[in-house]
Amino acid sequence: MAKKFYVVWAGRKTGVFTDWATTHQHVDKFPGARFKSFPSHAEADQAFRAGRPASVGTRPATARVNNPARPKVPTATVGLQIYCDGACEPNPGNAGSGIAVYRDGTPVQLWYGLYNPNGTNNTAELNALHHALLIAETAIVAGQTAQILCDSTYAINCISKWAAGWEAKGWRKAGGEIKNLSIIQAAHAVYGRLESQLQLIHVSAHVGTEGNELADRMAMFAVESGSEDLRPYGEEIDIKAILRMRRG
Repeated sequence: MAKKFYVVWAGRKTGVFTDWATTHQHVDKFPGARFKSFPSHAEADQAFRAGRPASVGTRPATARVNNPARPKVPTATVGLQIYCDGACEPNPGNAGSGIAVYRDGTPVQLWYGLYNPNGTNNTAELNALHHALLIAETAIVAGQTAQILCDSTYAINCISKWAAGWEAKGWRKAGGEIKNLSIIQAAHAVYGRLESQLQLIHVSAHVGTEGNELADRMAMFAVESGSEDLRPYGEEIDIKAILRMRRG
């Protein structure tokens, strides 16, 4: 069998790989994974540097990718992947949020901030998701497609499942107080405008998913820097260096 070379444009790691076993580790169950095989290293390298083609070729028969039920946007056409995360140390205590924005499998923006000295992990996750939604809205209004990947089931459920029922009852729930209500209301309002055009996906934390790890480092950087505003990370996006930063 002729040797193949594999390009991964969107996965846990991106680049050119020389065997399917390694490639499979990077794309298996990765939301919106995009990859293709080539007969020579030169063709693969050229394709990776050129970016994802309009039509990605057939995948190996053993390939498995995460394909959420009833996707709102075909993953092959997603323009932006927006990872968001929150951190708090201690919990409750110093909280901050981080965001990593990918375009065609490449990180193009990192954000950190929303520091709260009296926050919780949940407030940090909700703040991160709220601002990820705002970034997605800007992209969608401009005609792009967007996908948000969040490791907090609490934040996702608050915004996409529970908030509609709470709102229908005058922002009340049978069990008593709705914690973090103001953040939930603000984020749910944005989500309501985007719901039919947006994928909101849960991603496992700290399993090596690059975007999730970068958002995590930005959240901890927000905690350490005490930045109340959401700010772009001003340094070069050196992935290896950023991943060596303190994790949440």
